[in-house]
Order: sequence, then C-alpha cells, then structure tokens
Amino acid sequence: MSQSPPRLTDLAHGGGCGCKLAPSVLQQLLANQPQAGPFANLLVGTETGDDAAVWQIDDENCVIATTDFFMPMVDDPRDFGRIAAANALSDIYAMGGTPIMALAVLGMPLDKLPVETVRAILQGGASICAEAGIPVAGGHSIDSAEPIYGLAVIGLCKPGNIRRNSGARPGDVLILTKGIGIGIYSAAFKKQKLPDDAYAEMMASTTLLNRIGHKLAHDGDVHAITDVTGFGLLGHGLELARGGNVSLDIDYKRIPFLTQAEALAEAGFATGASGRNWTSYGDGVVLPADLPAWKRALLTDPQTSGGLLVACAADRAESIRTAIEAAGYPRVSIIGSVAQGEPAIRIAH
Repeated sequence: MSQSPPRLTDLAHGGGCGCKLAPSVLQQLLANQPQAGPFANLLVGTETGDDAAVWQIDDENCVIATTDFFMPMVDDPRDFGRIAAANALSDIYAMGGTPIMALAVLGMPLDKLPVETVRAILQGGASICAEAGIPVAGGHSIDSAEPIYGLAVIGLCKPGNIRRNSGARPGDVLILTKGIGIGIYSAAFKKQKLPDDAYAEMMASTTLLNRIGHKLAHDGDVHAITDVTGFGLLGHGLELARGGNVSLDIDYKRIPFLTQAEALAEAGFATGASGRNWTSYGDGVVLPADLPAWKRALLTDPQTSGGLLVACAADRAESIRTAIEAAGYPRVSIIGSVAQGEPAIRIAH
C-alpha cells in the first residue's frame, strides 16, 4: 500500500517570507562588502534595502531586476507556487515597473516528493505569471533538503516613474493596500488550526498581484512605495523612514488586519520571525506602554506577498486610497503620516 506524500510544510523549517534572515543578521552579512561601482547607470542598488535593483538603459527605459524564493507556507503545491510567484512579482510593481519575464528558482527533495507535486508547484507559479501577462522563460533547479520555489523577475519602467522606498516627505500620508496577518495565519495553518474560511482569505490576499504599484508610479503625488513582506509592517516602515530620513506616525486602530488575525494572535499564534524582527529593529520603534505583546507580534508579523506601503501628498491621500480600492484592493487603508525627525516609527493605540 503506497504512502501519501508528506505535507509540504512538514518538510520545511520555516515558510513564506518568514524564512527571511533577520534584518540584523542581513546587515552584518552585507557590512564591509566590496563595492563593484560606481556605475552611473545603477539607479537603485543595495543602499536603502529597496525592493529591486534598477539599471537605466537610456533616457526612456530602465530595467528592474529581482529574485525572491522561499519554503512552503501551505501544503497544496499549486497554491505554494501561486503565492511564491505573486510575491516575487511584487518587487517589480513596488518599484513602479511592469514585469516582462520570469525565471524559475527551484530546489526540491525528490526522494521525498513525487514528480507530480513538483510539477503542480511549477504550474501554480506559471499560472500567476500568465495572469501578469509574462512567460516563465527558463530557470534553474537543484536537489535540496527542503522544498524551495520562487522567481527571478525582469521588469521595465521609465526613469521618472521609479518609486523608491526613500522618497517619503514630511507631511505625506501613509497608505497600506492589503491586510496584515499572513504570518499569523501561516503559523496557525502549520499547527492545523486555521479555519477554512481564513485559508481562503489568506490565498486571496497572497495571490492578489500588486500591479497597482505600476499605476501609482505615474502619479507625481506618490513619493515612495515599498512592499511589506518578511520584516513586517514595522521593519519595512523603518526602511522607508531611514531611506527618507523621516519619522512615521502609525495609528494601530487604522491598520487593516485579516479577519481573524487579531483573534489568532491573541490566542498565541505567531512565527519565530516575528520575534527576530522585533529584536532586530525594536530600538527604532516607540510603542504605547500598554500595548499587549500579541499586538506587537502583529506589527512585526512577516507578510508573504503583502501589500504596498505608499507615501503620498496629504491632499491627494483619500482620492488615491479610493482609486486603489476601486482597482480591487478592498482592505486598503490610510494608516498614518510622515513627519520631520530622526528616523523612527511611533505607534498610537
């Protein structure tokens, strides 16, 4: 009698963007690295931890390049592929670009998984790329101890439409396009405690392409964009603050959360990455003295294929939020503002 294949999540020590190295570890690894430049055409490199690299070809065209891959946060192989592909494409959209081509990055323990499972992962990723209107034109695969899948993606953008994570200005308003809580949901899923309706909600969020970023980049009143992924809302918010040498004020009550995220967080579901995130950058955040630990865990919760954090002119904020909602992002919310001051985040509760 043949055995059923193992759960994908049982083969991985982590899942989704919760697999990312902690910000503090990444900083140590990148410290004192030899510089390859300067290259005048390299508009965006590693200097502010932005979402992708940007190379200017000529006065009218830039190439955007990114790579993103991780281990499974769900057991359905097609769903895993869809999430991973949407997450990788997000970096192109977050820079203001549009993707044109992807290459698959694949590592699989073929002694533990049937070929059909791996094929379904690839098919899931290809289906999201087809939705984005691009081909998976090739890639690379290895035999690995844990399942790994993702994409290297190439995109295009006009130089004037590039949106970095360092462009926020004092007086700007902050908009978040998707709900927070993906890491909490994935932690509950791994323990087989995530309700079916919450799983459906997680899939709807993680496979919703952030293509609105390309449209936002055509608006001169949109000054900065970054996507919220493995470092959580606070971590990526701090990157935006430090990149622009500004401070952020965020109202906890205005943050959009997935429907069951707060209840699950209060019940104790959280990823290890949430704690590592806080250890890495907590000294740059001012929290209310009475904020419970489970709410802090939501603020540091690693998002997989999360939403875009957008800084825009205050007098346009509501019209921009309305346009994002009309484009198919039902949880988009105005969550705070940008001020002068030392780079930090202050949370109001």
